[in-house]
Amino acid sequence: MRKFGLLGKNIDYSFSRGYFTEKFSKEKLTDHTYVNFDHDTLSGFLKQLTQETDLVGFNITIPYKQEIIPHLHSLSPQAEKIGAVNTVKITPEGLQGHNTDAFGFEQALLPLLQEHHKKALILGTGGASKAVAYVFEQLGIKYTYVSRTAQDNGLTYAALDQAIIDTHPIIVNCTPLGTFPNIDNKPDLPYGAIGRKHLLYDLIYNPEKTSFLRQGEQNGAQIRNGLPMLIGQAEKAWEIWNS
Repeated sequence: MRKFGLLGKNIDYSFSRGYFTEKFSKEKLTDHTYVNFDHDTLSGFLKQLTQETDLVGFNITIPYKQEIIPHLHSLSPQAEKIGAVNTVKITPEGLQGHNTDAFGFEQALLPLLQEHHKKALILGTGGASKAVAYVFEQLGIKYTYVSRTAQDNGLTYAALDQAIIDTHPIIVNCTPLGTFPNIDNKPDLPYGAIGRKHLLYDLIYNPEKTSFLRQGEQNGAQIRNGLPMLIGQAEKAWEIWNS
């Protein structure tokens, strides 16, 4: 048996288990299985991990993408630079950390970019936002973090105004605001300042169109949800596990 899984907290909703279960079925990989490791603490998972003799690798989601790092044997150069891990391969030497979020986001973003997309706002400062920032750096797109409290290279939501929105035509939501079942929630933005030149990207995929995206669409913005990114990062993880 080759076993894979997803580490996270409150992840019954997760995309990954359904995606890989369907993939294994289609490809007739009858000796493969994918499960959720739903833990309130990382220590609980690490204890379980010692008993998982069939585990080949696992994905990681909120809130453990950064917390897992001290427990890894090694990091890929990209994961080290990003400072967050969403894919782990189990090797004879130990746990090997990778970041496939960046690959998934870049593949999803590139077809949407236009000439004027030179600056971006990244909503949230968690592990996923670090992968988004890494991609922007690679593409030469200047970015600014937005969070509830002031920080370096960052703005607060309260500081956002027409001028800032005008000069940042890409806005990426890396927060959980708007995730099912709390679908009416959305980041606190001056949505009236968003227009046709804007690209709104939401890492959330459930619901398909969040309140954040709906508001942008009503104002003429180009929108995209997180599903293409998820598919891209999942396939990249699969490639790593089988390399």
